[in-house]
Amino acid sequence: MFESLRARFIVIGVLIALSIWSLWPRHITIRVRGSDGRMRDTTVQRVPIKEGLDLRGGMHLALEIDESRGKVENAGDAIDRALKVIRTRIDEFGVAEPLVQKVGSSRIVVDLPGVADAGRAREIVLRQAFLEFQMTDKNGLFRSALPAIDRALVAAGVTEASVGKAVEGDTSQPRLATAAPTPTSAVEDILGGVKRGGAADTGKARTAARRDTAAADTTGNQLGQGPLSPLLYAGQMPGEYYVAEEKVPVVEAMLARPEAQRLFPRNFVRRWGAEPVSRGGRAFRPLYVLEEKPIITGEFLTDAKARIDPIYNQSVVDFTLNRRGGRIFERETAAHVGDYMAIVLDQMVQSQPPVIKSAIAEHGQIELGRASLQEAQDLALVLKAGSLPAPLHVVEERSVGPTLGADSIHKGMLAGIVGVSLVVLIMLAYYHFAGVLAVVALCLYVLFTFAGLAGMGATLTLPGVAGFALSVGIAVDANVLIFERIREELAHGKSVRLAIDAGFRMAMNAIVDSNVSTILTAAFLFQFGTGPVKGFAVTLIFGILASMVTAIFVTRTFFNLYVERRPGLQTLSI
Repeated sequence: MFESLRARFIVIGVLIALSIWSLWPRHITIRVRGSDGRMRDTTVQRVPIKEGLDLRGGMHLALEIDESRGKVENAGDAIDRALKVIRTRIDEFGVAEPLVQKVGSSRIVVDLPGVADAGRAREIVLRQAFLEFQMTDKNGLFRSALPAIDRALVAAGVTEASVGKAVEGDTSQPRLATAAPTPTSAVEDILGGVKRGGAADTGKARTAARRDTAAADTTGNQLGQGPLSPLLYAGQMPGEYYVAEEKVPVVEAMLARPEAQRLFPRNFVRRWGAEPVSRGGRAFRPLYVLEEKPIITGEFLTDAKARIDPIYNQSVVDFTLNRRGGRIFERETAAHVGDYMAIVLDQMVQSQPPVIKSAIAEHGQIELGRASLQEAQDLALVLKAGSLPAPLHVVEERSVGPTLGADSIHKGMLAGIVGVSLVVLIMLAYYHFAGVLAVVALCLYVLFTFAGLAGMGATLTLPGVAGFALSVGIAVDANVLIFERIREELAHGKSVRLAIDAGFRMAMNAIVDSNVSTILTAAFLFQFGTGPVKGFAVTLIFGILASMVTAIFVTRTFFNLYVERRPGLQTLSI
């Protein structure tokens, strides 16, 4: 096969043409976030070979299901669904050339080259974004159960002091985010009104703790005697309570005790507000008692958009439900006209629950108070992409700055150029004219290798550059085996043509055996390795395949052409 020079050069020409086509820069359309926060389609020119994190800079995350928050049934299915959600979020986030893939059966790897705000990207990837709409405790069942809960806590020897000491020593106790201090007006100081979105000066709060704890305000009064009731203030709506910010861990610890859990109203849950509120220079955290079963969840959500409400100057997210969700929402809200509905995101109540004045169909709104427009845009992004089926946690995280990536590119290119130059010089000095043919074939080897990487959509990493340099040595090694066999045949007195034929034929077994064994090793590295190891294996495999083509086929073609043009050739410069 391919005995004629014409057929051989046609094959080589086709390979060169395909390689150039594969490596030719293309214009692609990607979605990027503009300065105003909106996603736009833009056209950019891209070289098909993608640069990895260690060359371009960016962040790497390895994620697994966090079962510390509860056992996850069918973890494999949860990982598959989480993979789709994360891919959608990253696409909406606007990262060019991201890598989101499943590794093994329980891990997701996310590579975000060139990402500028690593913290924001991490938050978008990990946020569960589980949206629920739940009705408040309109009949006051929790308030009615408070005296019994207090008695049960007293019988168990629970006091505020004992729980406070236990909480201080428990680093696993959850801490809720607090807002920055906001000064209160003189009117608020006199009336003690509740101001949404504010926070308090905690130093002032500690100083006036005794006076404020016993005082009443517009949110309501203390609810009774005992370990728990004095820490709660009744809110302005059914199921709403307020807790001093510094007492939140104590109240949470008391409510989590089995004595309180047994007496807590059935089919109801407690949820904390996402932001504290300010009253007279002191911070309070809203606590809501809600019906456990939501009237609807975010699974029916189809679209979400962030904007600034011009009337109240706050960030809001407008959402749209699909047709089925709209029918359910309309039916449920019609049945609860006059009741209060909490919008719960990841088990935190967003803004103050609104009262349902009439049936609500397919459109709704989430008020985010003091949140910035960018935070609202990120929330809209994750809501639109869908919630994660299970909470994830980071098992590996790496960040590479763009300066370090540029330095890696420079050093990698320098090492490659020096290595290839030395190989070329040695081949020319030792094998003379045959070395020239090997160098020409080596140039085609480089072209074929990078074309194969581009065609497979592989990502070039720093270990990949090392794999490429190693495959250059393997390519030259094949030529060395052939040339040495040709020298031996010439020394035995054979003609140039017969020596060339015998040299290629007799070196073939050694070349194939060594290259196949190396490919098998690289294949195992690719199958069981991760990240940089895979990059090394991929580049090495493509390099070996290209080296076999150039050493066995291309170099042989050049020798045949040389001999064909010189029928009376008696010796060979080798």
